[in-house]
Amino acid sequence: MKYLATTLLLAVLLLTGCNQPETERTEWALALHGGAGTISKDIPDTLKQQYYDGLRQALRTGEIILREGGSALDAVEYVVRNLEDNPLFNAGKGAVFTAEGKHELDAAIMDGSTLGAGALTGLTTVKNPISLARIVMEESPHIFFSGVGAEEFANQTDVERVENDHFFTETRYQQWQRAQTGEANNYPKAAWTEGDYFGTVGAVALDINGNLAAATSTGGMTNKQFGRVGDVPIIGSGTYANHVAAISATGWGEQIMRNVSATTIANYMEFNGASLDEAIDFVLTQRLNPGDAGFIAVDAYGNISMKMNTAGMYRGSIDSNGNRVVMIWEDE
Repeated sequence: MKYLATTLLLAVLLLTGCNQPETERTEWALALHGGAGTISKDIPDTLKQQYYDGLRQALRTGEIILREGGSALDAVEYVVRNLEDNPLFNAGKGAVFTAEGKHELDAAIMDGSTLGAGALTGLTTVKNPISLARIVMEESPHIFFSGVGAEEFANQTDVERVENDHFFTETRYQQWQRAQTGEANNYPKAAWTEGDYFGTVGAVALDINGNLAAATSTGGMTNKQFGRVGDVPIIGSGTYANHVAAISATGWGEQIMRNVSATTIANYMEFNGASLDEAIDFVLTQRLNPGDAGFIAVDAYGNISMKMNTAGMYRGSIDSNGNRVVMIWEDE
């Protein structure tokens, strides 16, 4: 009878997609990314260290919030704000240039406990788009605002505003100049060089109350055409959170959108009894092509997964058990 009971318990756990008994749930967990792509290992050591330091600083921001009992929503918002303010990453300060020579920003946030979501695309004067996305989620009957409408919504809030040239960095300008001269006329992944043309930042978290949240922000792709919208603000594609998992994507937005990738990961877990790692592997190997994307995710038990089918992904994670990691390449 004891053997039968154990067998039945294992069967139930498998069918419900549980990786471990609920009593073993990690108290809190956090993961972040700063973009994925063809990231050369030949980048200067000083620049490499700046990336590591930037990831650690953002990770620390969320760690303090979660360790002190703060919400997953607060954690992901402020982690992403930190990354938006870091000119190394393609979000906020440091956003890439459009074909027209300006900066257009996208962001989305989602509360897994309520399925509440807020998203924006085409922002040009909001310093921290992720904070405006949260206001959309919490104060608007709508989920998604674009372009002029997104700016008008911002006018009705107290979010910090800046001139569009606030987002300028010389590095992004030079990347745009190369694209303008025809060095990167094609959008496919062959044009990626050290994150030059694509990039995103994101965070996912589980808090002490068992709530999950995800947030993602981006400047889009270098030299993107007028009105182009990527995966980041498309709820379910680049950003998603529910009672099963929270996911943030980075990579080639068109491919991520075609496969509604973030939602596919959560659904694969829920409906197939799969683990977080198995679900991400399924999307990376069975739905996407090599070089397409990377994902960070955390499930309801605090399991963290950070995987990509690209050469590298700026990423880091920490949990209440003291597990901490910051990485760029697979073989670190």
